[in-house]
Amino acid sequence: MRTYILQRLLQMIIVMIVVMVASFVIVELPPGDFLTTLREQLTEQNVDPKVIDSTVAMYRERYGLGENWFIRFAKWAWSLMKGDMGYSMQHNRPASDLIGERLSLTLWISVATLVFMFIIAIPIGMLSAIKQYSAWDHAFTFLALLGVSVPSFITALVFLLLSVTMMGATSVAGLFSPEYVTAAWSWAKFVDLLKHVWVILFIVGLGDTASTIRIMRAKMLDTLGEPYIDTARMKGLSSAKIYFRHALRVAINPIISSIGLRFPQIISGSTIVAIVLTLPLIGPLLLDALRGEDVYLACSILVLLTLALIIGNFLADLTLAWLDPRIRLES
Repeated sequence: MRTYILQRLLQMIIVMIVVMVASFVIVELPPGDFLTTLREQLTEQNVDPKVIDSTVAMYRERYGLGENWFIRFAKWAWSLMKGDMGYSMQHNRPASDLIGERLSLTLWISVATLVFMFIIAIPIGMLSAIKQYSAWDHAFTFLALLGVSVPSFITALVFLLLSVTMMGATSVAGLFSPEYVTAAWSWAKFVDLLKHVWVILFIVGLGDTASTIRIMRAKMLDTLGEPYIDTARMKGLSSAKIYFRHALRVAINPIISSIGLRFPQIISGSTIVAIVLTLPLIGPLLLDALRGEDVYLACSILVLLTLALIIGNFLADLTLAWLDPRIRLES
């Protein structure tokens, strides 16, 4: 186990280095840079050309944009390894401050969405497999197919439409009521968050929950047809022990192994939903950074998302080894 963990940690380091280089290069590929965008914006505002030149020169000096891209990457990477993500050129603030403001809510919603997905999908998938071709199975299959087919942003738009037209709501977007948007954290603000977040969890997690139901049902059906399940029945084990102690521990493997992939997918997949519902999450911030060629902010976010993917996969592998006795890690 110790050797396996050390090997995985070494692989994580190599992957993170590759991602850092690839992210910086890809963000730098489009023609122009932040200064080009800034010059165009100031020109559209009819700013004096001399002021534009001095402003652009100031930004070029402040952020080292006149240097070779490799030198700028080396400086940013070295700062990142020390915990400094650099400065956001668009917002003229440290990137860590901007990311920190949204990362906690993003992680909280992503984890809550995963929990919501498992709580709903696993029991329904099991029930559909156990009651194969029953009315319950057909109903859940229809709902799962519907959930997979409808994009999450369409669900968000439908929710907004129904809230305004049928419920008469005047404020249905966001994670907080208007009076709590800029307020400091308190118990009242947390309760207000809970009142709003259940809708977000449903919209963001609907597609993944539906697909997980289908995966759970298919894997459970395969597992229930295995010879060792027939042996357990002949030994007189109760249905509960067969389903939960033997079948579930094997059938849940592909779902557990996909946790590491689903976590960043939830973050990236919620970007359009966050834009529709004006949510202060990390996705819209990344989109704005890419549009404005805010290279340090965009690359820092991409590195954090990659780190979440790697850690999620690592934890999923350890969970699989714990759940399934047939899986043995190298010692």
